[in-house]
Amino acid sequence: MDYKDLLAYKKSFALAMFIFEESKGFPNEEKFSLTDQIRRSSRSVTVTITESYRKRVYPKNFLSKLTDAEAENSETQVWLDFSLACGYLKEIKYNELTSLNTEVGKLIYYMMNNPDKFGSSKI
Repeated sequence: MDYKDLLAYKKSFALAMFIFEESKGFPNEEKFSLTDQIRRSSRSVTVTITESYRKRVYPKNFLSKLTDAEAENSETQVWLDFSLACGYLKEIKYNELTSLNTEVGKLIYYMMNNPDKFGSSKI
């Protein structure tokens, strides 16, 4: 299986792209703070999931990278919270993105709790 076949990869990639599109409408004064941060953290989730999959033959590295991916996913949620609080996201869009973010988190935890299904083994 290729990393692009992972459901966690597909969903996190989709989330990052949705965030990219939504953040195009954020104010220019947020360009170097909120906009860059939310784009960076959301993209990092996908990248780190990919890194974990590539390191799956090393169980400790696999788990370490997945915990990093989960941390980035949590950071993305906080930036979504700020985006709503600042009025840059409408509540309906916030709820959609938050729902997908939660789903990505669950998929990451699934990978962490079932490493053997991804070619790794429990530590």
